[in-house]
Amino acid sequence: MMPSIFRKWIQKYFSSVEAVAFSLLLVVAVLVILTMGHILAPVFTAIILAFLMQGTTNSLVRVRIPETFAVMTTYAIFIGIFFWIALFLVPLAFNQGKLLLTELPTMLHNMQAWLDELHTSYPELITEVQIKEWMATLNGQIGRLGQQMLAQSVTTITTLFGLVIYLILVPLLVFFFLKDKATIFNWLGRFLPSDRPFMSTIWEEMNRQAANYVRGKMIEIIIVGVATYIAFFVLGLNYAALLAILVGLSVLIPYIGAAVVTIPVLAVGFYQWGWGEDFYWLFGAYMFIQAVDGNIIVPLLFSEAVNLHPIAIILAALVFGGLWGFWGVFFAIPLATLIKALIYSWPRARFGEEAL
Repeated sequence: MMPSIFRKWIQKYFSSVEAVAFSLLLVVAVLVILTMGHILAPVFTAIILAFLMQGTTNSLVRVRIPETFAVMTTYAIFIGIFFWIALFLVPLAFNQGKLLLTELPTMLHNMQAWLDELHTSYPELITEVQIKEWMATLNGQIGRLGQQMLAQSVTTITTLFGLVIYLILVPLLVFFFLKDKATIFNWLGRFLPSDRPFMSTIWEEMNRQAANYVRGKMIEIIIVGVATYIAFFVLGLNYAALLAILVGLSVLIPYIGAAVVTIPVLAVGFYQWGWGEDFYWLFGAYMFIQAVDGNIIVPLLFSEAVNLHPIAIILAALVFGGLWGFWGVFFAIPLATLIKALIYSWPRARFGEEAL
C-alpha cells in the first residue's frame, strides 16, 4: 500500500521533465550554498548587489539612455556607495563598537547600583537574589563577547586579507554581472529544458516581487538609519552612528528587530542621562521614527504587500537567517514567497487525483 501511494505521489508531482529539472536545480543550489557558501561568498554578494543595482540600469534604459552608458553610470554610483560604506561607515561603526565594549563594565556597575536602589525602595518587587542572577547572566554574556573579540583580534591578518579580497573581487564581479547579464542568462538557459513555462512564470513573478521588496527594503534601511542618526546626533547620544546602523538594519526582521534594538538604544540613553528630560526626548524621538516607519514608509514602499502570515514571516527570518546569516534574513520574505509560489504553481499530473 505504501509503495503504491508513494509511486502515485511521484507520478503526480514529478511526471514532467520541467519539474524534475527544477527540483534538481533547487537541490544543487542549496548544496552549493551550504557546502561552499563561505568560499563563494564574494560571488553571491556580487550577484545580490548587481541584482539591486539592475533597477537603476533599467530605469536609465527606459528614458532612452544607451545601455552601455546606463551600465557605466549605475556602476559609478555603486562604486561610490560601496567604498563610502567600506572605508568610512564600517570603520566608524567598528570604532564606536570597540569604545562601547570598553565602557560596558562601567555600565554594568551603574546598572547594579540602580537595581540595588530599586530593591531598597521596592523589596517586594525585586529581590537581591534576582539582582545577582541578572548580573551574573550579563557578566557571562559580556565575558563571552570579549573572548570572541579576542579571538577575532588574533586572526586580524586573515580578516584583513578577506577584506581586501572583498574590496577587489566584489566590485569587479558586480561590473561583469551588470555588463554581461544577458550573456550569462543565455548560457545558463542551455542547461534547462527548452520548454519551461513553469520556470518562466516562477522567475518572472519572483523577479518582480523580489526586486520590489529588496529595493524597497534597502530604501527603508537608508531612510530609517539616516533619520535615526540625525535624531541621535541632535540629541547628543553617544555611539549615534553605531546605534543608527542597528536601528536601520532592524527593519530586516519584521516584528522582532525593532523590539530587540530598542534595548541597546534605551540602555545607552539611560547610562548617559539617567531618568530625565533628555532620556524622555530620546524615547519619544525613537518611538516617533518607529511609528513613521510602520505607518507611512512601509505602506508607501510596499504597496503590493506580500501575502504572508506573520508566523510565516518570522519562521522564514529564523530559518533562512540561521542558514545564511545576514543575506538569509535579508531575503527571508522573498524566499518564503518563492516557496509559497512553488507550492501553488508546481505542475501536477491530472491522473490519479482521486486516489490521492
